[in-house]
Amino acid sequence: MPNLRDATRAADTAWQDDVRAGVRHVRDLSSLPLSPAEREAAQAAATLHKVRAPKSYLDLIDWNDPADPIRAQVIPSPGELDETEGELGDPIADHEFSPVPRLTHRHADRVLLFPTYQCAVYCRFCFRKESLTSIGRGYTREALEPALAYIAGHPEIREVILTGGDPLSLPDAALAEIRDRIETIPHLRLLRIHTRVPVALPSRITPGLVAALQGRLMVTVVTHFNHAREITSATEAACRTLRQAGFVLLNQSVLLKGVNDTVEVLEELCRELMYRLGIKPYYLHHGDLARGMAHRRTTIAEGQALVEALRSRLSGICNPVYVIDLPDGGGKVPLGPCHVEGQDGQSWRIRGLDGEVRDYREIVGE
Repeated sequence: MPNLRDATRAADTAWQDDVRAGVRHVRDLSSLPLSPAEREAAQAAATLHKVRAPKSYLDLIDWNDPADPIRAQVIPSPGELDETEGELGDPIADHEFSPVPRLTHRHADRVLLFPTYQCAVYCRFCFRKESLTSIGRGYTREALEPALAYIAGHPEIREVILTGGDPLSLPDAALAEIRDRIETIPHLRLLRIHTRVPVALPSRITPGLVAALQGRLMVTVVTHFNHAREITSATEAACRTLRQAGFVLLNQSVLLKGVNDTVEVLEELCRELMYRLGIKPYYLHHGDLARGMAHRRTTIAEGQALVEALRSRLSGICNPVYVIDLPDGGGKVPLGPCHVEGQDGQSWRIRGLDGEVRDYREIVGE
């Protein structure tokens, strides 16, 4: 009979080896098949903002394609050094709404909790990339105490969102300890985890990780797939493990120029998320105003046209909500196209998915 402890140790070794074999420092970029000019530009950008990608994720890149969508997400580019007026170091006002360290309380019933500022993969477009570079601290029990005390003292909070950094980059023991502490707070109902791990490091989704997260609270895992090329047999197995554990799976993507800004690419991504991985496409984010990311942002009008086209191609369960996270902390606001063409009292003019504008009259009782 296989030894459970040995099996757990082997599973942990697999994902840790994957991280070690990938890119973890600026100097590791020299091992990638980049031209001398590309390598020099990548090293300059990586000096400004951290670089990291597990080997299995790097192996998905077609190095013969300069526009490869996975390459664009993790390999530093010279465009990151070009800051545009109006871009921000804290694009969604995390710090402004942080009453204690490692916690953001922007909406009454939920908080963001930052157990770590480290990630398994550093996305070049990340809106928190300046915090990840400047703070760079991992998990300690003492660092979370003020945040946990704050949550315990605010009974209006129902939901804790673990983010960072990537919470699933932490060891199982740390995750179990965090979950235990959160579960002792009686007014909490749901634990939400925002993570790129199932995408970029699927071997990290182990039985030990699942056990560390299971408990009293409902658990929702929000993944971050941006392109169907990121969906593999390994990510499929990882997401199946999470589903079978009883976790609710959602996905939020970022609309990125040159990565997923065509209706064909988004359609394939949303279908495969739902049909293959069992993940509901949740949000499609307009690119935040992170510094050095103008070359990856689309216009809002382009995003609206894309989601309108998706609405006519996909079932409702496959459609994400196109949102912008307002820079002053105003939250995520839907940007989807409006189908109301006009109104006069109870008479409305509404444009259908086929483009036809129809009359609709409200009939409401006394």
